[in-house]
Amino acid sequence: MLKFLPRRLAQLVPTLFLVSVIIFLLQQLLPGDPATVMAGEENDPVVIEQIRQQYHLDQPLPVQYLYWARGVLSGDLGESMRIKKPVAELIVEKLPVTLQLATMAMGFALLIGIPAGIISAVKKGSGWDIGANVFALWGLSTPNFWLGIMLIFLFSVKLGWLPASGFVSPFEDLGQSLASTVMPAFVLGNAIAAVLMRHMRSAMLQAMSADYVRTARAKGLLENVVVMKHALRNALTPVITLGALEFGTLLSGAVLTEQVFSIPGFGKLIVDAVFNRDYQVVQGVVLVTATVYILLNLLADIAYVLVNPRLRG
Repeated sequence: MLKFLPRRLAQLVPTLFLVSVIIFLLQQLLPGDPATVMAGEENDPVVIEQIRQQYHLDQPLPVQYLYWARGVLSGDLGESMRIKKPVAELIVEKLPVTLQLATMAMGFALLIGIPAGIISAVKKGSGWDIGANVFALWGLSTPNFWLGIMLIFLFSVKLGWLPASGFVSPFEDLGQSLASTVMPAFVLGNAIAAVLMRHMRSAMLQAMSADYVRTARAKGLLENVVVMKHALRNALTPVITLGALEFGTLLSGAVLTEQVFSIPGFGKLIVDAVFNRDYQVVQGVVLVTATVYILLNLLADIAYVLVNPRLRG
């Protein structure tokens, strides 16, 4: 672990640099002129030129990138052109909302998908296996927005148990906060649970047929010990990667689900920014999202080593 971690950390710097360059260059491909957008309806050439100078838009692209990168390194992601608010402040406001939603969704996915995959593999060909596969097929084929609407109709309109939309901070009212996010979290977690179940089942079936599992059984170990201690530990490795990537996807913004439940999260932030051509917000949000993905991959690599001692060499 001591040799592995510094090597992986050293790879983050060039990766983040390359990602920042790609994000900056792709931003230039968006239609429209940022200075014209910021000038509003006046379209005064003098105002537009002042904006170009203020935001260094009159400079060559490499110079513009250096100005932007220097701001990013100092924690300045720019300012929203539409609402004149720092991008970093907007991200700090919206990210905790999506983080809570993503964490709850991932909790549902792990609690459902991992056990279902293990049971399906251990009980291969049985009713349990068929039921788990039917659940996976249902989870993969059910649109999130439709499931969200159905849950709102049942638990909010008919039963009146949960709020239909909106978000309450856990620091204001923890119970109300959980009530407002449990349905969208289940909608998101349901789809991920189906994917995790399929991968967990496949990995477990492969592990159960390995030589070390047959050796463990030959030693007379209990089947539960063989499954949980020997097979599961090795089968978790590919699932860790999938879980990290899915969690990153949730943090990047579950746009449809947030729209259905009127949750002011990361997804709504970036959609509004794209439609309003708020270039600084788009750039900042994409950079933060890419950084989160890279860090989650690092955590997944560390989890590999902790789960499978053979990778510590």
